[in-house]
Amino acid sequence: MSVEKTEGFNQSGFDECRTIIENCRKEAAKRIVGQTETVDGILTALIAGGHILLEGVPGLAKTLTVRTFSDMSGFDFKRIQFTPDLLPADITGTLIYEQSSGRFSVRKGPVFTNLLLADEINRAPAKVQSALLEAMAEYQVTIGEQSLPLARPFFVMATQNPIEQEGTYNLPEAELDRFLLKIILNYPSADEELLIVKEGGAPENIPVKKVFDAQKIEFCRTLAGKVHCAEEIMRYIVSIVNVTRPDNVKKTRMHALASHAPIFQGTPERSDILKYISFGASPRASIALCRCAKVRALFAGRSFVLPEDVKDTAVQVLRHRLLLSYEAAADNVSADELIEKILSLLPVP
Repeated sequence: MSVEKTEGFNQSGFDECRTIIENCRKEAAKRIVGQTETVDGILTALIAGGHILLEGVPGLAKTLTVRTFSDMSGFDFKRIQFTPDLLPADITGTLIYEQSSGRFSVRKGPVFTNLLLADEINRAPAKVQSALLEAMAEYQVTIGEQSLPLARPFFVMATQNPIEQEGTYNLPEAELDRFLLKIILNYPSADEELLIVKEGGAPENIPVKKVFDAQKIEFCRTLAGKVHCAEEIMRYIVSIVNVTRPDNVKKTRMHALASHAPIFQGTPERSDILKYISFGASPRASIALCRCAKVRALFAGRSFVLPEDVKDTAVQVLRHRLLLSYEAAADNVSADELIEKILSLLPVP
């Protein structure tokens, strides 16, 4: 390992961060059976400083997972149940006229908190969903003529049901791009479900310890920022995101064919994914992928990023940022499959 990879990387601080992560996993396991990928995904987003979209069928403990992290942190926590009759002011707040003073005052909405649970976010129309755009991107809310800063840290954890589509609304692409990760919760294994049935009762009543707070999250985030990411890895990240953009791939393909150089490993014909993607990921995805890869390296006990760290987080970072074409729906091709295909074809540094 070169000196530049470990410069500024404190081993004692690294061990402390690892202890915080392990304590979080242990406390979460008291209430949540299995779902290790979900727990690690949430920890990744908390340390990387991003918002999370949780998707899964009813009964997979999406809301319980968010509440558990709230209880483990001691953060100020608020929940919004998204419904079709919700208004933007119900989230951000509004101006209230005070007759005694003859002036307007600000009544802050539930978005003014540390951890916001946007439950079943796709049950509200786009104008309500968009009320979160400024808060998620700029950590402030404008009410009237005032721009009010939000508490820090501020995280949005949104849930949505992928199967019951009656009375739901697709999330705007601009809002989807502001979620650092999209985590899909899968059914538990037979052994895990047996354990859930044995425990029964109300898992939310099981006490958990407060194992992290704003200071510890900031400490881990600072340490993750010191994890070294070589330029070759950064180029690898950018190339993954670039391939999701049809126009860029077409230009690259023409150049590759002219120079007799393959775009991917193997022949250029294997890169025929263009017809399945209408619009690709933005530069925000490249930044997110780099940040998450650094956190995953931290989880693995390394002070430098490997291509495996990028691959481990690529699907969660990119799956909600790809707008698929009608051909993808017709051929039953998912965003996850396309991302895995890209990862398998791109040369690894």
